[in-house]
Amino acid sequence: MTRTIQQLFDLKDRVALVTGGSRGLGLQMAQSLGEAGARVVVTARKADELEAAVAHLRAAGLDARWVAADCAKEADIHRLAAETLQRMGGVDILVNNAGAAWGAPAEDHPIEAWDKVMNLNVRGYFILSQYLAKHHMIAKGRGSIINVASIAGLAGNPRGMHTIAYNTSKGAVINFTRTLAAEWGPHGIRVNAVCPGFFPSKMTMGTLEALGEKRLAAHAPLGRLGDDEDLKGLTLLYASDAGKHITGQWMAVDGGVSVVIGG
Repeated sequence: MTRTIQQLFDLKDRVALVTGGSRGLGLQMAQSLGEAGARVVVTARKADELEAAVAHLRAAGLDARWVAADCAKEADIHRLAAETLQRMGGVDILVNNAGAAWGAPAEDHPIEAWDKVMNLNVRGYFILSQYLAKHHMIAKGRGSIINVASIAGLAGNPRGMHTIAYNTSKGAVINFTRTLAAEWGPHGIRVNAVCPGFFPSKMTMGTLEALGEKRLAAHAPLGRLGDDEDLKGLTLLYASDAGKHITGQWMAVDGGVSVVIGG
């Protein structure tokens, strides 16, 4: 007997781990998963911000807790994964969202800043995915990994933006998603990517101030930036059985900007 649409989207009895989950896009995605019934663990570097995020989620009636970790450091990632598996009994859904950006012209971009961006945005995604797959998802025969990429990984920058390391890292995340989906599909693990456009956040604050929020919104066919609801639907689709036949895919959530730039 086929399930109803409500049953397909239901995440009851599932555990979700969201990196960079203390604010912005990560917190929005964590809230989406919690609202669908998942028990949620959020992680970031700063305990005070995590405490505030969990208080926000619990105030909405959601089952949430936190583990502080730096997802640019292998030892921290392994500790995060091991502690989450021990406390929660498993992880069914992983959202790789923690990220860094750096603005500098390519000819002057510091190598140490390049390494910082790559370590968090690409290497960290791989280490955490590898650990959870090896220690839980493969044996269970099920899992959903959601990688946060960006429309910055689909094309070059508009004039005035200098984020070559960030763009390169997000392009890598898209092909990381495809490759991992192909390799881990036989284990029942689905891997997909979300490519947000411009959303107001701490990371995008400098770009919004430099280029202007109205100007950036005007480039989108829908004439707006992303808001606190716009990633919820796709996150839930990827995480739930409603998307059980979707893997290795990316989707832009950008108001149509990637259509204009040829993404």
